[in-house]
Amino acid sequence: MDNRDEVREFLVSRRAKITPEQAGLPDGARRRVPGLRRSEVAALADVSVEYYAKLERGNLAGASPAVLEAVARALQLDDAERAHLLHLAQTAKGADVLARPRQRSGKRWTPHRSLQWTLDAITAGPAFVNNGRLDLLAENQLARAFYSDMYAGGSPPNMARYQFLDPGARRFYTDWELAADITVDVLRTEAGRHPHDKGLHDLVGELSTRSEEFRGRWGAHNVRRHGRGVKRFHHPVVGDVTLSWEAMAMAAEPGLTLVVYTAEPGSPSAEGLELLASWTTSPRQAGE
Repeated sequence: MDNRDEVREFLVSRRAKITPEQAGLPDGARRRVPGLRRSEVAALADVSVEYYAKLERGNLAGASPAVLEAVARALQLDDAERAHLLHLAQTAKGADVLARPRQRSGKRWTPHRSLQWTLDAITAGPAFVNNGRLDLLAENQLARAFYSDMYAGGSPPNMARYQFLDPGARRFYTDWELAADITVDVLRTEAGRHPHDKGLHDLVGELSTRSEEFRGRWGAHNVRRHGRGVKRFHHPVVGDVTLSWEAMAMAAEPGLTLVVYTAEPGSPSAEGLELLASWTTSPRQAGE
């Protein structure tokens, strides 16, 4: 797959973020564009200007690991950005065809019963399984109650589609702008890791067409590692809650992630989750 446009846009966007002062270089004459010049990145990476220009045109296929690491240092890439650059290089060399998980059939994936038992055993917080496109594929009862509006929007529910296309998401996510940034950065990272994912291409195309907020963020080419964090929500049943989350790759299901939300013990947020759990098992709710 030709990923030269993706490579070019990523490297140009990273170069634009680094000022001469940050790179330890003199500012010099007034600059027509933000960030470093190609020649400055080439000097910092100890490669010729012609060679770096070739890389920035998207030709990563012949780049050695040492050169990629030198470019990453010159552009001051963080761990997530460095990993993204390496994934782009692997794809350019054709390695992605061998490294990416086996494509699943068109049938909807269903969790093994032991996985569902595991999810159901987690009763103190929402727990669910998602893929790289942020489709929710399996969940416990509390996750379904917590994301009730998202589950009402279609099957499988998708976090990105909910965040950018459902007006209720701006009420649900207390820090909507930050949550939106994280979602797009995660999808951009997934696109670099698995550029052949047609479902992801379709999702990005849909969101880019229908959401200016998504389109602007997608064009920024930001990436991040998705492992743990804290999010604030305003739930329609229990009100404001602050939850920590942990994301764990599933060894038995490559490409899928188990995510668990928890609240600080004894906190108002923990009480909110307890209330939501009792609400989901109340006779009124069970009969709906």
